[in-house]
Amino acid sequence: MPPIRSRSWIFVILALAAGAALRLWFIHAYPEVDGDPLIYGDIAKNWLQHGIYGLATYNDAGQRIIHPTLIRLPGYPLFLALCFTLFGMEHYHAAMFMQVAIDLATCLLIAAFVARIWNRRAAMIALWLAALCPFTANYSATPLAESLSIFCVALGFYALVRILAKPSPNWIAALAFAISYATLLRPDGALLAVALCAGLLLYGRKGGRKGIGPWPALGTSRALQLALITGLLSILPFIPWSLRNWHTFHVFQPLAPRYAMDPGDFTYPGFNRWVKTWCVDLVSTSEVYWNGNSDKIDIHNLPTRAFDSPEQYQQTKQLLDDYNETTTLSPEIDARFEQLAQQRTQGHELRYYVALPLARLADMWLRPRTELLWIEMRWWDHYHHPEESDFVYAYASLNLAYLIAAIVGLIRWPRLAGVMLAFVLLRCVLLATIEAPEPRYTLECFPIVIALAAIAFGGRKTDKTGWRSVGNSRIFRS
Repeated sequence: MPPIRSRSWIFVILALAAGAALRLWFIHAYPEVDGDPLIYGDIAKNWLQHGIYGLATYNDAGQRIIHPTLIRLPGYPLFLALCFTLFGMEHYHAAMFMQVAIDLATCLLIAAFVARIWNRRAAMIALWLAALCPFTANYSATPLAESLSIFCVALGFYALVRILAKPSPNWIAALAFAISYATLLRPDGALLAVALCAGLLLYGRKGGRKGIGPWPALGTSRALQLALITGLLSILPFIPWSLRNWHTFHVFQPLAPRYAMDPGDFTYPGFNRWVKTWCVDLVSTSEVYWNGNSDKIDIHNLPTRAFDSPEQYQQTKQLLDDYNETTTLSPEIDARFEQLAQQRTQGHELRYYVALPLARLADMWLRPRTELLWIEMRWWDHYHHPEESDFVYAYASLNLAYLIAAIVGLIRWPRLAGVMLAFVLLRCVLLATIEAPEPRYTLECFPIVIALAAIAFGGRKTDKTGWRSVGNSRIFRS
């Protein structure tokens, strides 16, 4: 690849500086250390201080007791444990600053990926779009796995394109690491393995100009060999994790359980299914779903779609009144939620299995990504907080602009478009199955969104060397 000109380096440095400033501003203005971050932090602290991968509780005598757990995979607690070791116990801001650096590395990986599948102009656009994307930058300011997960997606796609160009042990190891660590962070990271290993097999098998530029085909046997090696390397960390879970809990649990419960804990299947019969947005997730078994649930926070008749409204009200007396989802209360869910599902199968999942998916993609900005959850109430509402509408428009540009870029069908689209669709299928939507669940797709959006504005496609074909000649384009 021809050397990058000095002027291009200036733009790269400016983009990274702007991206760092944006992320540091989020850490200053909207740091968020509550809920899940404290769970991750407690696991990391107990792991370091007591050698127990577990959570601490207090008994009636006030004694601190640490219980082993498997509700969270070890990827992010391991990252926090490293930060606590280097910078001090429970120093969450150090973890945030580390995430800033990782997020900026993600921006560079996205740009490098675009340079190889399209051209350098699009790569520079991708760098700026990634550096200034507030939706991903915002998650640098909270100790959650999102920033690291996004990094793994970007690294995985870049490693794939490098392997297809010229297989090497280093890039195979990088691809295996991206897949493995993405899954150690969140169980849905396993979808990255499905998309990238399949992409390695399919694109590596055919090669040529119909594949990834003017690179030779690896052949079916070689592509299959590389995909198998990558897959085998990526599952190695899950062997000790699975053995630990078998030894401690006597269960085979290579990933975290769906409802983040330890073996033997009650998972509230009736309540979860009832929520799934009407919940489509983050507001309901926050005001109802997260309150289950911990706080009161106000029936006035339920939308009208939660009731099919006046009789069902009264039945739901009585059930919530009984629950609110103890705010505990006992097996008896949960069985009543299951009965109510069955009533709502019977005769409304299309709504339950198709309409509501699609509505939840649309909410996760299109809802204004203000969940970390300390903005009113019911942001559309313009009368009570007009300035916040105006800001949210602008924020939602920016999110929509990224998505529309990505669709335009996909229509141009760049190299590796098939595997990019497959990864996004796999995540959408998975997300359609959950009952409590959160917009952050789609952030792992944003390296793809940003790459495709940049391609929409990136001019004509060139091959990996920066040359494009015009008739029988080749012209260099910087």
